[in-house]
Amino acid sequence: MPSTDPGLRCRLCTAPLSHPVWDLGSAPLANAYRRPNEQARELHYPLRLYLCERCTLVQLEAVASPATIFADYAYFSSYSSTLLRHSETFADAAIDRLGLKPSDLVVEVASNDGYLLQYFQRRGIQVFGVEPASNVAEAAVAKGVPTVARFFGSQTARDLAAQGLRPRLIAANNVVAHVPDPNDFICGLGTLLAPDGTVSLEFHYLLRLVQDAQFDTIYHEHFQYWSLRSITAALAAHQLAVVDVEELPTQGGSLRVYAQHAAAAGQPSAAVASLRAREDAAQLAHPVTYRALARRADRQKADLLGFLGDAKREGKSVVCFGAAAKGTMLLNYCGVRSDLVDYALDSNPHKQGMLLPGLEIPICSPDRAAETHPDYVLILPWNIRDEVMKQMAHVRGWGGQFVVPAPELRVLA
Repeated sequence: MPSTDPGLRCRLCTAPLSHPVWDLGSAPLANAYRRPNEQARELHYPLRLYLCERCTLVQLEAVASPATIFADYAYFSSYSSTLLRHSETFADAAIDRLGLKPSDLVVEVASNDGYLLQYFQRRGIQVFGVEPASNVAEAAVAKGVPTVARFFGSQTARDLAAQGLRPRLIAANNVVAHVPDPNDFICGLGTLLAPDGTVSLEFHYLLRLVQDAQFDTIYHEHFQYWSLRSITAALAAHQLAVVDVEELPTQGGSLRVYAQHAAAAGQPSAAVASLRAREDAAQLAHPVTYRALARRADRQKADLLGFLGDAKREGKSVVCFGAAAKGTMLLNYCGVRSDLVDYALDSNPHKQGMLLPGLEIPICSPDRAAETHPDYVLILPWNIRDEVMKQMAHVRGWGGQFVVPAPELRVLA
């Protein structure tokens, strides 16, 4: 399939991108919630996945600016208890690993509402957050976490360094996929980092996306999908070297990469070479891998639509839990609308009363389920299904069941 833009180039190495390895059609921005009475036409954008043949970065073409996507963001990290536990564990481990002291500084890029930095703060470590969404940054400041509302890049890094901020640790969790100019972003990391400092990058891992057919994580807010090979090349271009990696269960499978200034970095751990070998075996740099992913996604789509169609014919009611981006993407890709799902449940009050983007499905408080007694609760954030099933355990009291749509559809009593 030829590219619609003959001038399209890789955002990391600038090599031409000749054709997409998967065209997913069009979809709305996954976090573009609107109220039922808002009549503005909902925009849909093309969703095409490209593989750079030179540097192997898997990426989407940019269709909306970061200012459009993140200026007023409805995602607040503190509403996920799973993420909070994960963040506290990371803070404790990082303090021990790096020997951080009260005189040291930790900076988090895309710090959201202070969900992570609060745990360093409680251990007496100095913290500073950089968060592009002003409404979310205000929530962090309100809880006592120093935060500036800016997009992070080389200019922001120079400005912060000029103010005397030189962190021993820069944490960039679940953000490197969201930046349209990764070179400028990574340059900023190197500019701001103290000479003896460490960068920790955490992101949804391309290897797990491919192995488990996690196509619902492909949406416009993710400009690229990183492997160890591609992130290593990106860091090296800015004199940063990978020294260690950890595989994590979060987001359905994430990778944490530790990097340091190349001049100060020692030999990488054995885990780095081991993971590179696994990536090569999985053929992440070959288009055939993504064509196979597209076929698996179509099977998941057929399974979900078959289940929802059967439930409707049997007079069973279905609601979904989770108004996060991956759920929006899954339902839009599968063509699920309000005739098959009655409403969505979400604990975030900022989303309640809104509609799921592109779907006309209203978002309600989790308390709504106790009023209508749905037969099935479709768990869209399947990666935190245990947390959801614990929170909604009362569903079983009226005979309701849980449904997990991915990596394969399962009905759980």
